Amino acid sequence: GDERRTQIVHSAEDIGIEDIIPNEPMVITISHKGYIKRNHLDEYRSQARGGVGSRGASAKDGDFTEHLFIANTHNYLLIFTESGRMYWLKVYEIPEASKAAKGRAIQNLINIPSTDGVRAVINVKDLDDPDYINNAYIVMCTVNGTIKKTVLEAFSRPRVTGINAISINDNDRLLDVNLTDGKSVIVLAVRSGRAIRFPEDEVRPMGRNAAGVRGISLDNDEDRVVGMVCLNGTDETLLVVSENGYGKRSNIDEYRITRRGGKGVKTLNVTSKTGKLVAIKKVSDQNDLMIINKSGIMIRTPVSELRVMGRATQGVRLIRLNDNDAITSVTKVDIESDIEEEVNNSSTEESAPEE
Repeated sequence: GDERRTQIVHSAEDIGIEDIIPNEPMVITISHKGYIKRNHLDEYRSQARGGVGSRGASAKDGDFTEHLFIANTHNYLLIFTESGRMYWLKVYEIPEASKAAKGRAIQNLINIPSTDGVRAVINVKDLDDPDYINNAYIVMCTVNGTIKKTVLEAFSRPRVTGINAISINDNDRLLDVNLTDGKSVIVLAVRSGRAIRFPEDEVRPMGRNAAGVRGISLDNDEDRVVGMVCLNGTDETLLVVSENGYGKRSNIDEYRITRRGGKGVKTLNVTSKTGKLVAIKKVSDQNDLMIINKSGIMIRTPVSELRVMGRATQGVRLIRLNDNDAITSVTKVDIESDIEEEVNNSSTEESAPEE
């Protein structure tokens, strides 16, 4: 009959939404037209390697899966737009859906103007680790050949309305964004068929509001950058594709290292037969190549079927086009079995005993 010795207090303010959401790996899928979704890795574990696969998201109206990667529920996605703005999105804020679902338009999740478009999505594991955010860099390039590097720490304070990631000049727009460790080799390619290779340390880190420095010089007003590749000494090769359906793979050693701001070297023998360069990608035999042309026709080709050849050749035909047709988009697609293999490897690591 004595009085209660414990005290009951309300401390709900100490519990955040992340505290009740398990930090588990998810598969993030983003389509070419900006539809995004997440689903559990269990859906990718139902078959052994060597099976016939399973049906994924259906491609409608010329849409297809452009980005497919694994991210934990508490990870941040850094979303960059053509105008140079950047937005944050937590993985658990992405609607969960099945593999066959289309997903939700990314404009419904973040406040992107209808006149702006998403150019790149970067998966960041942790924005609270000072050692990580001060030793990782965001590298951006524009279509007019400007390149900029900013330390990740400058993007570590999320805001609902987004922030300016780079100052874009008139008649220019953001083209591509990569996350690096500061020791990468950067390759920029332009429509006229040239490419330049230079060390990342040629670009000094600068603030968010800076416009960047010259990465490659353009031939004329009609020339523009078509892609940026950041390499870290891997065994991947460089793939270039022209607007008339020709392409080839070349070893990175074919491109000599120069200082940034130059005109570069020939990466594709551009002729009236091949047309201008439209894309450059770093690829391996474990990737597929998705190509879309103006008329909406798509083709998916295994990269392993393309042999490695010299830098200054015109390449081989990747897709046969009709008259007045041209390639509009080229995307490297990770084979779904790669996701399964990564899942199996991570499961093995988790179950291994500690030394």
